[in-house]
Amino acid sequence: MVTSAIGTLGDTMPFRLTPPTQLTLLISVILSVLAAILHYTGLSLPLLGTHHFALLLLAYLVLLAGNLLDGI
Repeated sequence: MVTSAIGTLGDTMPFRLTPPTQLTLLISVILSVLAAILHYTGLSLPLLGTHHFALLLLAYLVLLAGNLLDGI
């Protein structure tokens, strides 16, 4: 296997992804399920109103942070 300054030759990502912790994954799943429940039942939260997509985006960003940042 040939390596370079960035990593293994043919490796297209210059950064390392890490698996999220169980807590991070659980928080992300809870937020996304809550967003789906709120969307399909027509309910709203006082802070979000009917912007359920924002809650789903937050769930994705939590999961993304868990993959990009080590230890989260």
